[in-house]
Amino acid sequence: MKFSDEITYLKGVGEKRAQLFRKLDIFTVGDLLTHYPRDYIDFTSPIPIAELEPDENAVFCGFVAKKLKPYIGRKYSIFKVIISDNTDNILLTFFNSQFTFEKLASGKEYIFYGKIKGTVLARECPSPVFIEAEEKNLLTPKYNLTSGISAGIISNCVKNALEKCEAEDLLPGYIRDRYCLSEYKKALYGIHFPESTDELIDARRRLAFEELLTLQLGLKLLKGRNRRSTSVIMENTDISDFFSQLPFSPTNAQLRSIKECTEDMQREIPMNRLLQGDVGSGKTLVAAAICYFAAKNGYQSALMAPTEILAKQHFNTLKGFLEPLGINVVLLTGSTKKAPVYKELEEGTADVAVGTQALIQKNVKFRDLGLVITDEQHRFGVEQRALLSQKGMIPHTMVMSATPIPRTLAMIIYGDLDISVLDEMPKGRIPIKTYGVNTGYRERIYAFIRKYVENGFQAYVVCPLIEEGVSEKTSAVKYFETQKKDYFPDIPMGLLHGKMKQAEKDSVMAKFKDNELKIMISTTVIEVGVDVPNAVVMVIENAEQFGLSQLHQLRGRVGRGTEQSHCILITDNRSEYTKARIDTMVRTSDGFEIANEDLRLRGPGDFFGSKQHGLPELKIADMSSDIDILQETRLLSEEILSVDPHLTDEKNTGLRKLVTGLFKRNET
Repeated sequence: MKFSDEITYLKGVGEKRAQLFRKLDIFTVGDLLTHYPRDYIDFTSPIPIAELEPDENAVFCGFVAKKLKPYIGRKYSIFKVIISDNTDNILLTFFNSQFTFEKLASGKEYIFYGKIKGTVLARECPSPVFIEAEEKNLLTPKYNLTSGISAGIISNCVKNALEKCEAEDLLPGYIRDRYCLSEYKKALYGIHFPESTDELIDARRRLAFEELLTLQLGLKLLKGRNRRSTSVIMENTDISDFFSQLPFSPTNAQLRSIKECTEDMQREIPMNRLLQGDVGSGKTLVAAAICYFAAKNGYQSALMAPTEILAKQHFNTLKGFLEPLGINVVLLTGSTKKAPVYKELEEGTADVAVGTQALIQKNVKFRDLGLVITDEQHRFGVEQRALLSQKGMIPHTMVMSATPIPRTLAMIIYGDLDISVLDEMPKGRIPIKTYGVNTGYRERIYAFIRKYVENGFQAYVVCPLIEEGVSEKTSAVKYFETQKKDYFPDIPMGLLHGKMKQAEKDSVMAKFKDNELKIMISTTVIEVGVDVPNAVVMVIENAEQFGLSQLHQLRGRVGRGTEQSHCILITDNRSEYTKARIDTMVRTSDGFEIANEDLRLRGPGDFFGSKQHGLPELKIADMSSDIDILQETRLLSEEILSVDPHLTDEKNTGLRKLVTGLFKRNET
């Protein structure tokens, strides 16, 4: 059996079960074997029953003292078992599970895991997971599941696959030996069926090492592939008049970034640069300056934004900077009249085009496109960015991101790009005052919002999922209705959530931007970069549910105008972990400091996740917790490619297969 064989090749997997597996993106035997556990139940350290605390998840050990008479109903059945460990008893309850009930043998000892209910005088545990006390595998995997596919089904299928599958080890022996890494098949056994913590650590390190090495080799090869010569070689043109007409002085970071870009644009190798800057650091000014540089060299520029409202905002800003200098800036979105814009771009009378994905339509033709800029580039696929670049003859490219990332990680995550960093804020920006409070302050917070709204300002209220198992849409709608009914019945309010269509989101956001709506109730879908200077209050409910960097991004929606802005973080969570994160938010507004702290604390969320940055999806490695492996594989990838730039050496055949497989997987 091979990795590429369909999942139906496995015993016990017919077409019906295969359809369920496909919901988990498991189509082949290889997909199954790399459907790694998301966590493990550690049965190695059970707690005495007498010490179990209600409302806590816990592991405990005991023997079956008594099996009570089941209740068998027409719609459901209840099975109860009393477990004892000679310190105390606990009642287990199983619903509609006669098989499980019968599996527990009277007098036999088991180890259980579940959420403790009841009281310290009468402890209960509904539907625990359990293993026999003499079981060898005391670390039991937890998998991402779907209805009809249990962890047991996955474990059995994985076991069958490992017994029959030829798992080719593509990591060269010289690398395994040098870094003391286990063989591939042994690592697969160790990740799915670890017999000890040490075995699990070794397996995970081997698999994460291979994945991160593959990623970095691929990004470096991609960077080399992009280093083709371009005919768009610009002259060292004076753009001092751009700076002299500005009503303010650019920061040193902006001037440095502009210099780095314009120097790139004078070379034969096309610029491929990331402009990374915190919220409000002035990325659009840098974009405007290099568009002006391109225009003075006789080339057109295009700036693509992910949404219409963001595109219009960039259009207005660039127009303000460039129109006084005689530069014609045009807007192209789904709702603009396209024919006149098409004509201006093709004839070359339009110098700069700002737009959405409308820019990559077939009908859009440029006379001489020399510079392509994409904003919030993780929102676009590689293909979309490539399509825009193909409108010119290998133009220079710059991507902008408002997500601050520690530089060492940025070099890895954006491995195919050179990096410019705006690490300095423009003078005159008023820092946002941030407060961490509990729900006891809610009435005062709503009065605070009302005061600002009555004085002509606006506010955001961000709510995460409030109840477990409730959809984002239901949660947001419910929250909105409560606020409207109980607190702000007389104030125009808007609602934003992820299930709305983009056109609906744009419409609501446009009304808020135009001050027709005074309070915006939203989940985390508030558009990054949308500028509403009149919004001065940001309230974030259940702040403990957000990562540090996500809190910082949300806070950046206010503080865009001349009025003092405020961010209020509400949480009743008293853990040291939450306190450390809230204290960081209150203490600093420096996005790079927050990013480093986020990395140190390894907070929740997908701050360094693949989806956010358009990377190939990583199945086991973690950008925040595997920093040591990241550094090892970064140095190793440089060493390998310095000797074998295209991975054509016979000893690196496996590495080339790994790189091809990872990046091919990302395109599907």
